[in-house]
Amino acid sequence: MGLKFTKMHGLGNDFMVIDGVNQTLNLSSDIITQLADRHTGIGFDQCLIVEESHKKNIDFLYRILNADGSEVGQCGNGARCLARFIHLKKLSTKKTVTVATSTSVMDLTINDDDSVSICLPAPEFSPDALPMLNTQQDFYQVAFQEQPIPFNALSVGNPHAVIRVENIEDSPVNELGHFLCHHPIFPQQANIGFMQLLNKHHMKLRVFERGAAETMACGSGAIAAAVSAIAFHGADAPMTVDLPGGKLTIHWQKPRGKITLTGAATFVYEGELCESSF
Repeated sequence: MGLKFTKMHGLGNDFMVIDGVNQTLNLSSDIITQLADRHTGIGFDQCLIVEESHKKNIDFLYRILNADGSEVGQCGNGARCLARFIHLKKLSTKKTVTVATSTSVMDLTINDDDSVSICLPAPEFSPDALPMLNTQQDFYQVAFQEQPIPFNALSVGNPHAVIRVENIEDSPVNELGHFLCHHPIFPQQANIGFMQLLNKHHMKLRVFERGAAETMACGSGAIAAAVSAIAFHGADAPMTVDLPGGKLTIHWQKPRGKITLTGAATFVYEGELCESSF
């Protein structure tokens, strides 16, 4: 029998979601890369795997594998999809489940309108938490094409740099995003957000994700940008974040409050891989 999966997306950020509770998995990074190919595989930004937890107060383990096969510790859009997947597959009947990644523990709640709210721990600004090779400061700076680029940096379970721009449409997201993502200052790379503030409660955002390039939406990137806007740019919660794929709402009570992200999670189709595919 082949491996069963579900294709889902959160605002266009798309996923292959796999039940690892009732199926035995043996997916190498090479296989993940092959399956992520949009011409010869399933095609996705990340592969999400839900696994059984043996830890007290943790309902499930949540693994996130990028399209290049690397594993990361956070994906907000993926977490919303995971919550609806768990409910659809009757892995739990609870409206709120607690899941743990390699770096984070979060509560996922399915709302009455089928949107999902994610509650995460407070953000971390220490360079060691990202990790980042620098001393802690509000604004960091690198030179790109002989121009200084100021940015904020923080971890929300994975590393983010946030650049404030005047016009998001004209921003060199792929060029500058790739440059800063792979800069030596980030030994494990970072996700790069390009943030245009419209007012104190509203922004536009584009994100270059490590391991996936620019995506239609990035939940953790939206969280990082909202936290950056509130902490360093005079914004205030709640923040509405407009991404190319749609809107997310972020609540954060600074300086050490938990973070809540709310948005949609959509089913696309169900499938089964041929055994020769993995």
